[in-house]
Amino acid sequence: MTVLWNKIQFFADDKPNAVAIIGDHHHYRWSELHSVVLNIAQQLKASDHQVIALYADNSPAWVIIDLACYLAEITLLPLPAFFSQQQLAHAIKQAGVSAVLHQSNNSITGLLKLFSVRENLNIASLDLMLTVIEQAAASLPENTAKITFTSGSTGQPKGVCLSAQQQTVVAESLLSAIELGATKHLSMLPFSTLLENIGGIYAPLISGGTVIAVSPSSLGFNGNSSFDLQTLLTTITYYQPDSMILLAELLMALVNAILQGWQPPESLKFIAVGGSKVSPQLLQQAYELGLPVYEGYGLSECGSVVSLNTPKNNKIGSIGKRLDHVKITTIDNEIIVTGNTFLGYIDDPDNWLKPTVNTGDLGFVDEQGFLHINGRKKNLLISSFGRNINPEWLESELLSNGLLQQAIVFGDAKPFCITLVWPRDKNTTDSDIQSWIDHTNLSLPSYAHINDWSRLSESLSVEAGLMTSNGRPVRDKIYQHYQTTIEQFY
Repeated sequence: MTVLWNKIQFFADDKPNAVAIIGDHHHYRWSELHSVVLNIAQQLKASDHQVIALYADNSPAWVIIDLACYLAEITLLPLPAFFSQQQLAHAIKQAGVSAVLHQSNNSITGLLKLFSVRENLNIASLDLMLTVIEQAAASLPENTAKITFTSGSTGQPKGVCLSAQQQTVVAESLLSAIELGATKHLSMLPFSTLLENIGGIYAPLISGGTVIAVSPSSLGFNGNSSFDLQTLLTTITYYQPDSMILLAELLMALVNAILQGWQPPESLKFIAVGGSKVSPQLLQQAYELGLPVYEGYGLSECGSVVSLNTPKNNKIGSIGKRLDHVKITTIDNEIIVTGNTFLGYIDDPDNWLKPTVNTGDLGFVDEQGFLHINGRKKNLLISSFGRNINPEWLESELLSNGLLQQAIVFGDAKPFCITLVWPRDKNTTDSDIQSWIDHTNLSLPSYAHINDWSRLSESLSVEAGLMTSNGRPVRDKIYQHYQTTIEQFY
């Protein structure tokens, strides 16, 4: 935290009236940010909590709490809004949380009634409430500054423990690779997502730039899974950001908007895209339409970003070159990361302070130093003919032209592969889908052909537990949900 706090102190003196954080209703200049973080840190330190959870939408208040916890040496647990009530309760219990910071009217209020609530305190200056609960402390590695829970691909996600230094090292490495200078960053993903927390808060602040921390509604997300693209486009045009971080689905939405006449702001210099495999065709199309898109890769156990394409080093189809703070090797095609590895998981001392992380991702580093991923080791399909097939490979091909919004491939221990699909346009016919699958099969070896398909009954969602927050399918749950449909093909 020293690096980041030293930067905040420096800019508070060097350019006190420049804007550091932009919110929906209030902007914080560097001098004001410095003083309010000090004040909140003193309040939190006086409350004498070891682990505090934060459940709130993106806002300047979220950033201030994050910084204040670091300054007060309190472990912060950001709670993702996309977690189910069961997952939220699990995270709070496992982390040994003794207080939860939240907006007074949000959905976690009811959940907290399941705990022994001792008192509620108002942090009026930030419009947040601190609910104190009685709970035993958890066993955490020394120097744990933040606990980030994995994306929720299982019912009981793991708590990853990170130090302050591990997070700021990634932010500094990102700035070194991208070379944007003081960046004005529009945060599109929730701050509870480690990638946005580090790339969308720490990196801009360390650079002396500006964090645009507006609410989900200002980005077109209204809280019930619906999305208003026009609101998002208006926000991007209004704020004229230098940088953003997107998931593939949002990138597709921006590409379609440009095709319909929207002009992206000339201020945009860098758009990072990640979370799940992105179609090379989509990246190429976005780039040709004027969006400076660059795919990257990372995981919570390495403090988020590990590799990234940049304006100087860009190879569409790869996930970029490794950042300076890590080393990458492969063993039996599995990607192994060394350097800046996490402190460990909560209550799992046997796995604390490991020097390497086995990512579970299959891939290789090419002769030019670019990293490529072929799929997840655990997702590898082995057909009844003994052929190894990565479903992500086939899914990427099926999603490449934009006809399909979702495609999930199955075929483990079966004689052929099938897919469940959800078209982007509700008016897409079965004939359209079949024609595209036939076309896709022409570029695939015969053992990987998609022999049959079925429409999903509804779009796969995080709320239903069938997708992770970063857009990856939860395959075992999808299989359980559609088992009858899948097995009928065989």
